[in-house]
Amino acid sequence: MQSWRGKSLWLALSASWLLILLRVFPLLRLAVPARPWASAPQGWPRWLDTELLPSFSQPGELPEDAPQPPQAPRGGGCDWGACFDASKCRTGGLKVFVHPVAGPISASHRKILASIESSRYHTASPEEACLLLFLSLEVPAGECSPVPQQWNGGRNHLVLDLHPAPCPQTFQLGRAMVAKASPTVDTFRPGFDVALPLLPEAHPLRGGAPGQLRQHSPHPGVPLLALAEERGGWRTAGTDPSTCPWDGRCEQDRGPEQTHPGGTLPNATFCLIPGHRPDALHFLQALQAGCIPVLLSPRWELPFSEVIDWTKAAIVADERLPFQVLAALQEMPLTRVLALRQQTQFLWDAYFSSVEKVMHTTLEIIQDRIFGASAHASLLWNSPPGALLALPTFSTSLSDFPFYHLQWGSRPVGRFSALIWVGAPGQPPLKLIQAVAGSQNCAQILVLWSSEKPPPSRWPETAVPLTVMDGQRKVSDRFFPHRAISTDAILSLDAHSSVTTSEVDFAFLVWQSFPERMVGFLTWNHFWDEAQGGWGYTAERANEFSMVLTSAAFYHRYYHTLFTHSLPKALRTLADETPTCVDILMNFLVAAVTKLPPIKVPYGKQHFEATPPLVPGGPEPQPTARDCINQMAAGFGYMPLVSSRLRLDPVLFKDPVSVLRKKYRSLEKP
Repeated sequence: MQSWRGKSLWLALSASWLLILLRVFPLLRLAVPARPWASAPQGWPRWLDTELLPSFSQPGELPEDAPQPPQAPRGGGCDWGACFDASKCRTGGLKVFVHPVAGPISASHRKILASIESSRYHTASPEEACLLLFLSLEVPAGECSPVPQQWNGGRNHLVLDLHPAPCPQTFQLGRAMVAKASPTVDTFRPGFDVALPLLPEAHPLRGGAPGQLRQHSPHPGVPLLALAEERGGWRTAGTDPSTCPWDGRCEQDRGPEQTHPGGTLPNATFCLIPGHRPDALHFLQALQAGCIPVLLSPRWELPFSEVIDWTKAAIVADERLPFQVLAALQEMPLTRVLALRQQTQFLWDAYFSSVEKVMHTTLEIIQDRIFGASAHASLLWNSPPGALLALPTFSTSLSDFPFYHLQWGSRPVGRFSALIWVGAPGQPPLKLIQAVAGSQNCAQILVLWSSEKPPPSRWPETAVPLTVMDGQRKVSDRFFPHRAISTDAILSLDAHSSVTTSEVDFAFLVWQSFPERMVGFLTWNHFWDEAQGGWGYTAERANEFSMVLTSAAFYHRYYHTLFTHSLPKALRTLADETPTCVDILMNFLVAAVTKLPPIKVPYGKQHFEATPPLVPGGPEPQPTARDCINQMAAGFGYMPLVSSRLRLDPVLFKDPVSVLRKKYRSLEKP
């Protein structure tokens, strides 16, 4: 009897503690799968706490979802394997042909066409293309854009639809994929269609505004919540657990509120976004502001959900549990808040800040489906710099890229390849070759001969292999991904460069700690010229710099691949026409990828003091050279260069101690 009473008392106490825990730690579930796959259709969402809802409300209080009649999948149940022929794409890569658009088009559609036509995927020949893109234009209500003549039942077609209003069923998709802005979950075909973000009309073509987050952790006095309103604005609400900031049935005092009209986003930590489809536009605003999106039972597919792990940047919650959701947001650890806010800024900058990035992400997803196992890994999509800047044609191994060593706590192994570019007529760089070959970290020396004068028949004997390659007589050829380069690290040199073995060894040691950045000796700095109303750059020796000259610099060989296959052809042509621009272009590229400045290391006075065209007090530059940096800033859509005042020196550098205690003694020689 006593045993039975003891067990009953123990069960009662356990049940009481369970109820208390459920109250203290509310049920807030992240409903997005961690790694959605194209071949596995996703439910969206499937709540894990449905059976526990009566614990937080009285029977009959919760609204029941209206029963929906079953709907047949669009396009006859098409999936990737059945409705897309990828055989042509595997031979020539993903090539996209855009069907001609008849009639006037909006500014948004012109931006889309410009972003695709300037990409590496575009082709002007429909016979060469393996993907044909059809742009669905805005037409009167109840109508849809007519399909093109070369429709072929929609096979290998992508219908790009940016309008929130669906077309009537008279528009037969056939076997075509649909890239639609904020599609509803009941019409979206996972692994076949592509979910796009709902873009505003004024969204920039390229570049785009940076993220607005300035304080990663909640700051005292900053509102916790911002609620999206139907008229397009935001409202900050109080954090009293007894209030219900988004449920109109709550009768309690909502606490202090502040209205923000239009698209201005308040400085809040969490942005509550109702699940109705018109509210999808608030989603991008929250990402840009670094406000963690809290999606309340969303009825639309999150953008690029096939590849983006939204559990790292957003929260999906049940709108029927307002008190529990609010309490859970208040109790969220600051480390989790910091990680979510940082991820919102990365995703905004990598995939959503411009029309160009949105379109390129769409095509990159389709290319990943084509190549299957050799496509991007989930880490490449969901960590900086993003999949658009981690080309699978370079490698499918994460260790081959320069961006992920910090996450793994590793550093590049091996030695470096010295690439000496010979462009102007003159004597062969024999002294430079001997200095570089004397480094114990040098694996090979490659001489890229781009001079009109033929190379000498005999070269000095060195302890490392020396190879002479014939160049194409243009400056950008020095950044081509030559097959002869066998190491991750490249020491880029000009024939007129002058470096010592100690300088090379120390610079390589620094680069191994920062493999994603450029490490160099001579520096330039950019500035905004108020008088000219544009950008300028100078070679004045000062503490601040933003570029290192590639006439003597270390960087990762992957940047050769990005330079050749990712940069617009117009920018590479500009660099060839104005040789001074090639240094600026390479620095633009690395800064745009890393969001970091280069690193400067000490050098001796014997270095060649390179002078750019824009030097205060110097000769008047040529118009093309003066405007070089502005043309590149326009090509990128923004100014990517980051200034720095950091120079890394060896231990005991110029300290008043015995030289016998210093490893790099020759660095201090006058």
